[in-house]
Amino acid sequence: MLTIDFFCPLPNGLHARPAWALKEQCSAWRSDIRFINTRLNSHADAKSSLALISTGTLFNDRCVLEISGSDEEQARRSLETYLAGAFIDSDSIPSGDAPHVAHPLPRSLLRLSPHLQHAITLASGIGAGTLRRFESNNLQRYRQYPASPEDTTRLEHSLATLAERLNQQLRGLDGESKTIISAHLSLIQDDEFAGNIRRLMTEDRLSLAEAIMRNMDQICDKLSSSASDYLRERVSDIRDISEQLLSITWPELAPAAAFTLHSPTILLADDLTPSQFLSLDTRHLKGMVLEKTGRTSHTLILARAASIPVLSGLTVALLQPIIGKEVILDGVCSVLVLEPDRAVSHYYAIAQRLAAKRHQQQIKDAGLPARTKDNVPVDIAANIGSALEAPGAFASGAQGVGLFRTEMLYMDRDAAPDEQEQFEAYQQVLLSAEGKPVIFRTMDIGGDKQIPYLSLPQEENPFLGYRAVRIYPEFSSLFRTQLRAILRAGASGNALLMIPMVHSLDQILWVKQTLQQVQDELKAEGLRYTAHLPLGIMVEVPSVCFIIDHFCDEVDFFSIGSNDMTQYLYAVDRNNSRVSPLYNPIAPSFLRMVRQIVTAAHRHGKWVGICGELAGEGRYLPLLAGLGIDEFSMSGPRIPAIKALLRNLDSQACQTLAEQACECRSAAEIETLLTDFAPEEPTRPLLALENIVMHEPLSSREQVLQFLCGNLAINGRTDHPLELEEDLWQREEIVTTAVGFGVAIPHTKSQWIRHSSISIARLEKPIDWESEMGDVELVIMLTLGEQEGINHVKVFSQLARKLVNKAFREALFSATTPQSILDLLNAELTF
Repeated sequence: MLTIDFFCPLPNGLHARPAWALKEQCSAWRSDIRFINTRLNSHADAKSSLALISTGTLFNDRCVLEISGSDEEQARRSLETYLAGAFIDSDSIPSGDAPHVAHPLPRSLLRLSPHLQHAITLASGIGAGTLRRFESNNLQRYRQYPASPEDTTRLEHSLATLAERLNQQLRGLDGESKTIISAHLSLIQDDEFAGNIRRLMTEDRLSLAEAIMRNMDQICDKLSSSASDYLRERVSDIRDISEQLLSITWPELAPAAAFTLHSPTILLADDLTPSQFLSLDTRHLKGMVLEKTGRTSHTLILARAASIPVLSGLTVALLQPIIGKEVILDGVCSVLVLEPDRAVSHYYAIAQRLAAKRHQQQIKDAGLPARTKDNVPVDIAANIGSALEAPGAFASGAQGVGLFRTEMLYMDRDAAPDEQEQFEAYQQVLLSAEGKPVIFRTMDIGGDKQIPYLSLPQEENPFLGYRAVRIYPEFSSLFRTQLRAILRAGASGNALLMIPMVHSLDQILWVKQTLQQVQDELKAEGLRYTAHLPLGIMVEVPSVCFIIDHFCDEVDFFSIGSNDMTQYLYAVDRNNSRVSPLYNPIAPSFLRMVRQIVTAAHRHGKWVGICGELAGEGRYLPLLAGLGIDEFSMSGPRIPAIKALLRNLDSQACQTLAEQACECRSAAEIETLLTDFAPEEPTRPLLALENIVMHEPLSSREQVLQFLCGNLAINGRTDHPLELEEDLWQREEIVTTAVGFGVAIPHTKSQWIRHSSISIARLEKPIDWESEMGDVELVIMLTLGEQEGINHVKVFSQLARKLVNKAFREALFSATTPQSILDLLNAELTF
């Protein structure tokens, strides 16, 4: 007998797809081949994918293949090559979406008084249709059939029929759908699956139906006890193929009519199997409310791939009374709208239209490069707090993760996460990154981030207290566990390690010593880990700036935490309202400190990033880029706008700006310098064709403001249309913006506008503006940025005065195209 010792390289564990691939490799040889997971002491026939799945094998588990037979030598050589190379390619990990944060309900919707049920979003989007209940198959009815001599023949016939059905499905599928159905096919073709059903019939004398259900329960019980969330959620796949097998064997028990969709439908169910989802006509499926499902369930993955929004957190029993009624599923605000009236339905029709246009524009923008106008590359990365946020950040154009706040894993719980939980979280983001760098900041807990199970004492000044790297020596086992998880996960991608709150060289030397000890432990245990883990520090404590050259001998990179750095530098508690006005990072002292850090680091060949709130502020991008910052890390939604700003900056001009700013005497002088600096983006005119709309079916004040703000987002003039809309409503509710003559001029000066704009809507029919000034058929919406030099009240007054002129009014109302409106206003107005 020959053996092969190896560590499982599969990030997602030994689930259906890689198990089938390994089974195929082993089945090519006459020799008997046994698979052994030494961690669990579980054994399996390596020529059975189901048996392999049942071993509960996770990433980095030590495994053995025992090969015995006439061709064992050839088999060992071939399998060694496969396990060392192609085996890992058989795995794929679905990216779960980040837990959705519901957006506050917009004023334009709330004013319509919709009937809402609040829920949890699993897949975002908006859909409308009739609520219909999907009834799960009741397996108990199959128990009515006793054992019979024909059971064995029936089983073989049903297995063959199901295999043929799945093969037919595969011919018309691609992407995730094809991968999932291929896994189902491999399971029912597995000798272990059918063999166990046969054994239960012969040895336990069960009927065919009882044997199928017992087999299902046995496999599901093994999967349910797995340490892997992903493997636990494969229970639904086993139930899926077992239910299909039962329905094929006894078609007379199948529903009289298949569940079909003929019109827009919101589906309500306890849960839905992948095959049940794939049987639905997604042209009519507009959303799903699933009472029980997981974030990595195959059904949810299929729904996301098909752009079907999904809610959970609502029970079937709660919604039973409105089955058959019209509903709207809002995955943006995480609500189900019950029996919407015409106004609410129209609101959502507009929201869907705007969302589709904006999504296409965002996809286009995310792929654009992060370079200055003179082609100098700058890294734009994302700050995240969980692995589930990573896919969204990369979809926004992030070139890496500049800050993974690992302390989020430790918060809001009764005990610290164990090594395996951390490993899976860290590995998931590395896999989502697909080779892009991911910087793991070790736990920044203590101080203001209290963790009850650590029993740390309350402190008068937690920001200057016992936190981050300062607590690591006392809680060394906690720190070592985190290092083990990061090192192990690092084998799956491009990981970097960053230590927070460092203020002395002794601290980083202790960290490096501990890191080496942990690496030695992993090596001794034979566990797979990365031998290359670049080490960096957060630059938050001002004392570090004076010994940067010493740190350069010990670390690979630096990341400036501008939030804490600013308050420490100025001795200002930013949460204290009496001194918080003194908190301003754009001051000469702060900028000179950044310059000192960057200059020293670059002189030693090290790079410098910035990951505080300042990194995502577009106004300060040219200043920080000019100081030589190599990487900017921010929240994902800010990335497209920052990359767009960067592409319009000249690096030499930015350097000159930074030099001038460092010589300023006050923050006010720097702000003036920034205001006078060349525009961060090409100047966009206040009046533009893209913001003039005609022939849109808008029939209320709510719809007009909703549409015009959404249109500004599509055209890149705001990243926050709902917040901008709220600013407009605040003024609307103070004083009417109708000015008579059939015109309204809603207006605001808002932080949510990137490019000051005048938007115009020529309405098909007059609408009620809820004003004594009469109905409105022309809306001129004025939205100016907070830093805009133009006074919006003066612009409002100028427009109002012009409208008094009958000739101007008649020309405006008689204009038949957006271009003719634009030409008239450009000729008549001055700003």
